[in-house]
Amino acid sequence: MALKLYNSLSKKLEVFKPIKKTQVSLYACGPTVYQTAHIGNLRTYLFEDILKRVLEFNGYKVKHVMNVTDVGHLTSDADTGLDKVEEAARKQEKTAKEITKYYADLFKKDLKTLNIKFPDKFAWATKYIKQQIKLIQQLEKKGYTYATADGIYFDTAKFKDYGKLGKVSTGKSRIVHCVEKHRESDFALWKFSIPDEKRQQEWKSPWGVGYPGWHLECSAIATAELGQPFDIHAGGEDLLAIHHNNEIAQSEAAHDKPLANYWLHGAFMLMGKGKMSKSKGNFITLNNLEKEGFDPMAFRYLVVSSYYRSKLNFSEKALNNALKPLVKLRSLFSTKTKGGRVVKSYQDKFLKAVNQDLNMPKAMVIVWDLVKSSKVGLADKQATLLNFDKVLGLNLGYEKIPKEILDIAAKRKKAKENKDYKKADKLRALSASGGWIIEDTKEGPRFRKKI
Repeated sequence: MALKLYNSLSKKLEVFKPIKKTQVSLYACGPTVYQTAHIGNLRTYLFEDILKRVLEFNGYKVKHVMNVTDVGHLTSDADTGLDKVEEAARKQEKTAKEITKYYADLFKKDLKTLNIKFPDKFAWATKYIKQQIKLIQQLEKKGYTYATADGIYFDTAKFKDYGKLGKVSTGKSRIVHCVEKHRESDFALWKFSIPDEKRQQEWKSPWGVGYPGWHLECSAIATAELGQPFDIHAGGEDLLAIHHNNEIAQSEAAHDKPLANYWLHGAFMLMGKGKMSKSKGNFITLNNLEKEGFDPMAFRYLVVSSYYRSKLNFSEKALNNALKPLVKLRSLFSTKTKGGRVVKSYQDKFLKAVNQDLNMPKAMVIVWDLVKSSKVGLADKQATLLNFDKVLGLNLGYEKIPKEILDIAAKRKKAKENKDYKKADKLRALSASGGWIIEDTKEGPRFRKKI
């Protein structure tokens, strides 16, 4: 049951062979911490969470590094526009560090809420300035750079394999906002601070005071933390054409060896007919969903049961439809059992499914075949589902409900019978403040521990 993954680099399904027999090095592009992540962003992190869990399910020890972009990400991929963090700080009249800490904390909260495993290290771009400057110096020494009025650029024409992740043209020469770039695909390695610009984050360098280009951080961080090459580089498909091609170009030009052996990309989440996007304003945050009373784990179920390389349409209807099977899975643990064993035939089928390029839709078919089976007892179903949950991450399992919560539920039931819905709502809120969400089902109230 070899693990097979679709490699964006070769554009083929490949048997996964790590550099080290029992260990996997995984780098994932993280957030730019100037704004709250939306659920489209979170779909990517859920895909990466499933990837990590499947690797661990196969017995690998995973070293997982995720960058945090706190400088250098401009509003345009053409290396023009405003630094997103600096602009957020200006608008909110705060320091750049206050902005980045606030949104990084919100991001971590979202990860916890969705039961996404933290990386072994959150690597902040501003902590790797020395490594980024050193990387530019290596590229400069090898003749891959040139200077313009606003910074130091990578000459993509000199890297013969530029764009090998996707069909990217180096383009013709052009002038961009009065800054001379040799061609459209060339990208900034170091941007100079404008003399009258009031930047909070800038550093001295051999080329002048400024800050690193956005693409540089991932190359410098990944190589510093995981070595080069490392096993897997993951991210959203929006990063493939520009950001990841630029990472490959600068890293391989500097070190004359691959950056990563496998490249995996998760597909967009759609809202209506378009991609969910901050720039377009058509996005929803996890906090938005929670305020509307949606169970965040229903969102996890929705994403986990989809195929990571297929676009996913988000709607309230889809979210409600995901809640129903989740509630049913939880109900299987309403009775505590003993002595349950993992059913090997189902475990083998589940492993085969997830090892076929993280085929979660097929894996969920196995889950529901198990649930519906009349030949498997409840104790064995629970044990097997808990085994599957190492990948699913749905927080399944029996938890003893405190007596005070059960008392609140009983009072709420009576209030509803008396049609005192205002009191029932207050009791439900009281239960939530005590750490337990009461969910109404046809079979009666179900209890979910608040994360």
